[in-house]
This record gives sequence, C-alpha cells and structure tokens, in this order.
Amino acid sequence: MKEQLQKIRNSAENEIQSAQSMQELEELRIQYLGKKGELTALLRGMKDLSAEQRPLVGKIVNDVREAIEGALDTAKKEMKQKEKNSRLARETIDVTMPGKAKDLGHKHPLTLALDEIKDIFMGMGFKIAEGPEVETVYHNFDALNAPKNHPSRDLTDTFYITEDILLRTQTSPVQVRTMKKNKPPIKIISPGRCFRSDALDATHSPMFHQVEGLVIDKGITMADLKGTLDLFAKQLFGIGTKTKFRPHHFPFTEPSAEVDVTCFKCEGKGCRVCKGSGWIEILGCGMVHPNVLAECGIDPEEYSGFAFGMGLDRVTMLKYEIQDIRLLFENDMRFIKQF
Repeated sequence: MKEQLQKIRNSAENEIQSAQSMQELEELRIQYLGKKGELTALLRGMKDLSAEQRPLVGKIVNDVREAIEGALDTAKKEMKQKEKNSRLARETIDVTMPGKAKDLGHKHPLTLALDEIKDIFMGMGFKIAEGPEVETVYHNFDALNAPKNHPSRDLTDTFYITEDILLRTQTSPVQVRTMKKNKPPIKIISPGRCFRSDALDATHSPMFHQVEGLVIDKGITMADLKGTLDLFAKQLFGIGTKTKFRPHHFPFTEPSAEVDVTCFKCEGKGCRVCKGSGWIEILGCGMVHPNVLAECGIDPEEYSGFAFGMGLDRVTMLKYEIQDIRLLFENDMRFIKQF
C-alpha cells in the first residue's frame, strides 16, 4: 500500500504541474481527493491492515493528501496570477491617448430664449404660473371678454374637441385661473404651448409658444406697464433698445397697445431684419379690462392691472435671426447646436 500511495502522489503532482486551467485543476482534485477519488478508494482498504500497520499507513496517507492539496493550492495561485497578468496585458490603456468626449446634448433655442425671459421677469418679482393646454371655452374666451362673434372663436381658427372643450389658443386662460384662485396682489408670467388652425409655413405653425404676463394690484397704471416692458426690452435686446407703444384693440384689455422695439441688428437705422423700418413688433399689451376683473371676482373699482403677451417663437427667431419657424420643430442637431 505504501508503494501505491507514493505512486498516487507522484502521478497527482505531475498532472497538477501540467494543468493548463482552473477547470483542469478542479477535475484533478476530484480525481484524487474526491469521495470517489483514488486516495479515498485506497483508504477503504485500511480495514484489512493489522492494528500495528494502520497508524503507519494513516500517517503516509495524510502526508500524501497534504502534498496533493499543497500542490493544488500552489498551482491555483500561479494560475490566477498568470490569468491576471494576461488580462492586464490585454487591457492595457494608453493614458496618452485623448479621451472620448460624451455628447451631453444641447439646449434648444426656444429653451434658451425662455430661460432668459424667465430670468428677466423673475428678477422683477414675477412668479411662474402654468395651466392646462386642453381648456374650456369659458376660460379661453368668455372670461376674457371675447364677444361671441369674435373671429378667433371660429372653427377655422381654433381646434375644438367638443363644443365646450378646445386646445387653448393663448396662455391667457392661466391668467383667469390665477385671478379666480388668488387675491391681489398678483404678479405672474405664464409660458406655454398654444394651438391655432394655421397652415404650416415659414412664419406660422399650428403649435406655437407664448409668454404672457399679468400684474394686479391697487394703483397700477399704464406707466407701470410701459416701465416694465421697457426694462424687459432693454435686458433682452440690449441696454440701448427703445420701445414704442402703438394703439391697438384686444377684447380683454382697455386701453390696448402693440409694442415695437428698435431693431437690435441695426440699432434703428434700418436693415433686412426690420425690413428697413428700424422697428420690430414684439408683443401686445394693455390694462386689464374691468369686465375681466369683475368676472374673476376682483373689484375693478379697487384694483387695476396690466397684461401682456408675446410669441416665444417670434422672439426666438428675432433674437437668433432664424428665418423659418419650421427649423424650431425639426429636431435637427446640426441646427440646434449652433446656439
């Protein structure tokens, strides 16, 4: 039995040294030390040995087992180190190579312009108010003093879902909801998407964006309106910008006006951007009509206010000299990354 044990040891050590993978080493462990391994099978024959021989053979068996286990541990450590060195060689990184820049995207020009407008008005104490894009006829027209025969109510101009539900044509319904929900003083702007039945071309889109403002308090006058919009224009287009108020008519304001600013491109001298006039129209405004105040539960004898509204798409196109509104909605990164 002693010779058999030595033979098993020599055979195991030779095969372990020749192994090429961790899988082969595990198979050799099972082959020699497993429950059905060669060393285990040999141990079963110890019952036939005399009492004097068993301790001697048992010591040899333990020595052989320890030798095989030691050889396996050494081989596994060498195998792991070899695999580690091989992996490091394969995964070598040249730290002198330039890194790959991650494309984190880019803000849309509409977002850039809106962020700037928000910053300007929030700096003047305005808060942001929002409302639903699917509106009622009452909030979109009736509460804003729009007569029943107003052209904007026509099916050819407005997207109706039912007789009483529509896609809002302006963000003015947010003003109505704000006045009904809050007591003066009120000072808000309401940016958002609007919808009108316009054919898509270079200057029109059935979906567009507006930014409207509302101020309600005691003693608000046209001078407050002019001062607010003049400051806004100077901060958006440049400190040298001048404003001009032209009389106009809106059903929800009285008096009403349209506001022009000196062309930021030519500084009022006349160019292709302002079509030679030196002025660019940017928004409509006026003092909130007493009927609107009363409809929203605000006493027009005690409070007054002003409102204004501008097309964000138009302001963006003017500011960045974009010639076609369709470019704003085509999601072409070559266009968007220019801003």
